[in-house]
Amino acid sequence: MMLFALEQGLFLNHFSYMKVTTAGQITIPLEIRERFHLLPGTDVEFLPQGDVVAIRAVSEGRKEPRFERWLERAQGSASNRLTTDEIMAATRGED
Repeated sequence: MMLFALEQGLFLNHFSYMKVTTAGQITIPLEIRERFHLLPGTDVEFLPQGDVVAIRAVSEGRKEPRFERWLERAQGSASNRLTTDEIMAATRGED
């Protein structure tokens, strides 16, 4: 299990500052990617710990299926303002 910085005792010789893009992306410094084998396509998870966010590579055994994560976030987000018939009519373009 790799836990960025905290458990591995990684201390860079300098602080690395990165900007978060409008898409919510950051660039992980090369030194960190190499040390923790974070290759393109590696799944990572974010672990809030107080005022710090740790990043950990997700092992195959811990991966939750993407659909299951989406479904968990989506549950309870739909409104019940329209009936099924009204939704189907809108989908078909009926007035």
